[in-house]
Formats: sequence, structure tokens, C-alpha cells
Amino acid sequence: MQGKSRPPATAGEAISRMDHYVALGLIGQQEVAQLLGLNVTDLTCLGHILGAGEQPLSAGDLAALTGLTTGAVTGVLNRLERAGYAERRPDPADRRRVRVVAHPAAARRVVEVYEPFYSRLAAVFAEYTPDEVAVIADWFARATAEARAHLARLRSGELGPASKEALEPPMVKFPFSCPTEGSA
Repeated sequence: MQGKSRPPATAGEAISRMDHYVALGLIGQQEVAQLLGLNVTDLTCLGHILGAGEQPLSAGDLAALTGLTTGAVTGVLNRLERAGYAERRPDPADRRRVRVVAHPAAARRVVEVYEPFYSRLAAVFAEYTPDEVAVIADWFARATAEARAHLARLRSGELGPASKEALEPPMVKFPFSCPTEGSA
């Protein structure tokens, strides 16, 4: 397959489009969570549990993947168990630890909700060459690492709230703007 010609775009334009996609994704996640009777954090954790497949996660694994504290993960797991989406099982390799697995019926319900969207995304990916898809996948992996690093900086307090003086013109245009190359 040969890739099709696409209009040029700057990194700033790509970031703006990403901001729009992420914002819509947040709204979509809220809608899906509500449909499934969950909150967004619990849905996110359930997604990681489902994504683990045959290698069930420990509570610590889930905390590391989400950036939540182990105490917060305990609350998430309690809610997911009460809602019938997941359960804790003893780790066969270490009986002191537990692994989290999704209930098969819950997994089917989540797939039923997401499958139409994922099918649409698969159709979009089908319009790209394998090399282009590899670039997109690489970009998402690297952007995820950068997002994780930024979240760590936020949580550490390194990036405190801006003072009123710092917000005086020129104002930062993010999110939802088309910044020029090199702006941050």
C-alpha cells in the first residue's frame, strides 16, 4: 500500500489537533464510564486490567500504570468488585500477593461499548502504510512517556500554580490553539 498525500502540518498544528482529540476523548470516557456505572478513574483501571489479558496485574502494577497511590487503587478495586467488573485472586507464584482479573461478562460489556469506535479507528489506520502506522505508534509511545514525566513533575510540586503576573500577556494559547513552531 502506498500512503496518500497529506497536507503539510507544523508540530504546533499537530499538538492543537491532539488537544482537540484528547479533550473529546475525556468527554467520551466520561460518557462511557457513566454508561457502565463507573467513574473515569475506575474505567481507566478496568481498561488496564482488561489490557493485561492472560497476565493479570497486581494492585502495585495497576498503581504504577496509572500513577495512583496503592491506597487509591485499593478503593478502585473495591468499587470494581462491588460493581461486578473485576475480582482479586491469589497470585499462584506468591500467595501473599493478589492479582486482579476482569469478569468475562464485564469484559464483553466493555468491548461491546468500545468496539464500534475501535472499528472506525481501524478503518482510519487502514488508510496509512505500515511504515506510517509504525510512526504513529512510536509517537504515541513516546508521547505517553512524556505525559507520564510531566505528570510526575506536576505531582512533585515542581510545577506549582502560576502567579497572576505570570499569566499577563502574552498569554499561553494552549490548549486548543495552533501555536507557532517552537512555542510552548
